Amino acid sequence: MNAALVGLLILIVAGVAKGSFTLPMKFTHAWAWENTWLVYTVWALVVFPPLLATLTVPGLGAIYAAPGAAALAWIVAACGFGWGVSQIFFGLAVDNVGIALAFSVILGLAAAVGSIEPLLRQNPAALFQPIGLKVLGGVALVLAGVGICAIAGQRREAVQKTSPGEAVGAAAAAPAHKASLAMGLVYCLISGVGSALVNIGFTEGAPLQQLARAQGAAAIWAPNAIWLPLMLAGGVPGWIYCSYLVKKNRTAPRFRRPGTGMYWLLAGVMALFWFGSTVLYGIGAGELGRLGTVLGWPVFMSLIVITAGVHGRLTGEWKGSPGPARIQALGLAVLVLAIVVLSRA
Repeated sequence: MNAALVGLLILIVAGVAKGSFTLPMKFTHAWAWENTWLVYTVWALVVFPPLLATLTVPGLGAIYAAPGAAALAWIVAACGFGWGVSQIFFGLAVDNVGIALAFSVILGLAAAVGSIEPLLRQNPAALFQPIGLKVLGGVALVLAGVGICAIAGQRREAVQKTSPGEAVGAAAAAPAHKASLAMGLVYCLISGVGSALVNIGFTEGAPLQQLARAQGAAAIWAPNAIWLPLMLAGGVPGWIYCSYLVKKNRTAPRFRRPGTGMYWLLAGVMALFWFGSTVLYGIGAGELGRLGTVLGWPVFMSLIVITAGVHGRLTGEWKGSPGPARIQALGLAVLVLAIVVLSRA
């Protein structure tokens, strides 16, 4: 089978898994958000990365001790830490501008920056060649598709707020502070650019992958030498922030509530889907060739949005909003077209 086709199929699986990873949170009602997210963070960014790297990459110590490798690992870790900080700003952005607009700006920026920056670093001359133009066209379609989905989300929220009972619930759930659109957009900008640091760090860490291959790691597992410092550093901001919320909101006793033993496993399932999808992204991008991270990243982002949209339909989030649902379907169709254009590249 053609390597590019294999890579695309792997990216599809990765995107579906990443777009599905929050589903177990629907069953952790007795925990506050920070309880679930803290346990998930420990599983996904503290436990799984070193475990998988140790099992699949021989001679990890020798890899990071190689000349120049330690400095490179710190660069990758810095990208991971920046990404971790961006996830905090994501929550602040949603609080100020709403889910729909936040998702559109953040994922759009992440797709654009995370794809174009590696292209400019690796082969700037290709930007205005046929492959570069296809990448730019595909990224533009991603931005358009996510934007259309954002419009659909905003209209759905408006419809739901005007229905009996919804307005009361919305007022009760409204934040006590006055939301700021300007600050919200600043948070979106920080989060969007920061989210792209995952792909930038993965691209910059390519020599670590080559060192892992030299140590005897299989081709599909060699990227784990990059994910290890990136994910460990990425977990630090989230761990600090969630621990702060647990203390501030006094939700630590919820960890010991009767009947919540299964929640620890559900958080682990979330982490398995999230981290597993990230590992699969690295494998799929590798199958796409030298510009795999340039082409694979916007495809990955698009598939996450598509999957999340499908889950929203299946779980009834769009019930009673036929007009916005049709707009969302158009946005998903544009994202599918973006995948087609990028796969042609």
